[in-house]
Parts: sequence; structure tokens; C-alpha cells
Amino acid sequence: MQPLWLLASLLALSQALPFEQRGFWDFTLDDGPLMMNDEEASGADSTSGLPDPDSVTPTYSAMCPFGCHCHLRVVQCSDLGLKSVPREVSPDTTLLDLQSNHISELRKDDFKGLQHLYALVLVNNKISKIHEKAFSPLRRLQKLYISKNHLVEIPPNLPSSLVELRIHDNRIRKVPKGVFSGLRSMNCIEMGGNPLENSGFEPGAFDGLKLNYLRISEAKLTGIPKGVLRERLNLPETLNELHLDHNKIQAIELEDLLRYSKLYRLGLGHNQIRMIENGSLSFLPTLRELHLDNNKLSRVPSGLPDLKLLQVVYLHSNNITKVGINDFCPVGFGVKRAYYNGISLFNNPVPYWEVQPATFRCVTDRLAIQFGNYKK
Repeated sequence: MQPLWLLASLLALSQALPFEQRGFWDFTLDDGPLMMNDEEASGADSTSGLPDPDSVTPTYSAMCPFGCHCHLRVVQCSDLGLKSVPREVSPDTTLLDLQSNHISELRKDDFKGLQHLYALVLVNNKISKIHEKAFSPLRRLQKLYISKNHLVEIPPNLPSSLVELRIHDNRIRKVPKGVFSGLRSMNCIEMGGNPLENSGFEPGAFDGLKLNYLRISEAKLTGIPKGVLRERLNLPETLNELHLDHNKIQAIELEDLLRYSKLYRLGLGHNQIRMIENGSLSFLPTLRELHLDNNKLSRVPSGLPDLKLLQVVYLHSNNITKVGINDFCPVGFGVKRAYYNGISLFNNPVPYWEVQPATFRCVTDRLAIQFGNYKK
């Protein structure tokens, strides 16, 4: 049997929280559980995205940069104080780890000859400049992690084979039109922790993308990004997960979620949301998990009983003073297909002893309901 475990482990990349590596292999792990796996979310075959088995036959090249650890086709050069990409990387390398160094620039020929590279880890460097042809040799690159650097713009001419881009915690203020042009295989973009405002997204910035996952958390958004008048600025309609937590969003308007009928996880926690317009959630028929914690809501959002697949609702740390008997569950029987397994209402000024037991008639277990004493 050919040893595929090194590259197969890359397929379980994080689906929920920002990438934070603690050890060399940690980037293959998920920080949070999924409610559906990729096959359920997209209907794709479970083998999609796997490297060709014939292309991962191990070799034993004598080339290994000084101080690095090389095994089979994996080259680990993290935490070495490197100021540039090492030259002695074997051309058959499939994973190159250069995180936690002092690299400040990616030059034209830094990755020359690395046409088999599958994953490139550049997290926690000082990169502020990338040559427009730096990634040109990387024709098979699928995973690029370049978070926690000094980038002020999204790198140009990203490889068309790219599936996952993690570029959070940089200094990016603008997402121009066409920057993702040609990336038809892209599945996941993590770009939180950048000083992005709503005006920083040009109309058509996400044109052509068929993303499943997008996170723009810890930015400066005041609303869900959308165009003005006839300007087209829509996030990809294919999204299964959208995370906009830790922003300055104040309201959810009717048209904000109009195009995202495939969402099954929506993260809007840690914002300043006071109002969710009636009917806004009706456009999310497949929603399973809704995060609205740490906002300024004064009541439970309307429309929750109509979401037949909704299982988890986070509403803690708001200003909710009353919970009605039909706020969560539909009237009658046989309407809701999936019972709740988590409703959080703690840290709200709601007198929980006044909430009628029938309010949670479509909850799997009483332990799934989280109340708590409110302390001002």
C-alpha cells in the first residue's frame, strides 16, 4: 500500500474557527465540530480533492534545507529564523511548512520547480510584499496559509488550483474586483482579522467563486456586504457557512440574506444587532445553526419556527426580556423536521420562571436549554 496518510490528513481542514496552529500537524485538525460533513453539504463524492494516488509515491531525495526536517515529501522549516524561502527544497515536495520565521518577501523564483506542492504554510511571518509571479510555478497548490503577516492586499495571480485560502490577521483593507478571477476550485476563504469595511469590497469582488465557507470576522463591517443601488456585490450564493462575528453589524434587513438559501451555519455573534427585519430568516430553509449571541436584541427573532432544519440557536448575552410560547416551535405537529438540541438564553433579562414549558416542546431534552441568572 502506498502511504497516503500524510496528504489524506490535509482533507480535514477547519470548518468553523480561524486557523491557529499550535504544533506542526495541528493545521490538519478542526477546531469545531461540523453538523454536516462536506459530502452532506455539497453532495460531492467523498474522494473529491484527494491527490492522485500515483502522484504521492514517496521518494527519498537527499535535498533538505539546513536545519529543516524532511520526511518523504514533507519539508518542515518552521521556527528557524529564516529571512527568505530556502533554495534547497526538493522539487517533489508536496507540503512545505515555513511558519513562524522572519520572511518579509516572496520573490519571483522562491518556489521555482515546486510544481508538485500541495500545501504551503507561511503563517506568522513578516511578509509584506509578494511578486506577481511568485506563485506561478505552483500549478497543483490547493492549500495556502498566509495568515498573521503584514499584507495590505490579497496576493495577485493566485494558483487556479487553489481550494483553500487563509489570509486572516493581516492589514488588508480592500477586496478588488477580479482578485479571485479564475479560482473556480476555491472552496474556503478565511479573511477575518483584517481592517475591512463595507466600502472595501468592490462590486463583483466575489464573481465566479463557488465557496462553501467564508469568514470575515473581527473586521469593521457595519452590515452584511451588499451592493448599493445597481452595483453588484453579492457574496457567493453557494455558501454553506458564513461567519461575520465580531464586527459592528447593527441590523439584518430583508434583502441581506435573500440569496443564501444553501446556508446551514450563520455566525453573527459579537455584533451590535438590535433589529432583525421580519421575514429575513425565511430565505434560509436549510439553516441548522444560528449564532446571534452577544448582540443587543430585545426579543427572539421572528421566523425561527419556520426553519424546519434548525437545531442550534445561540441567543445568550442579549437584552431579551420575554420569550413567547411560539417563539421557537411551530404550532401543530409534524411540521418541524429536526428538533432543537441547543438553545442558549442565559445572560438575558428574561424572567425564566415565567416561560411556559410548552415553549420548548420541540427540543430534544431539557438539558439542551440554557437559562441562567441575569446580572446587570
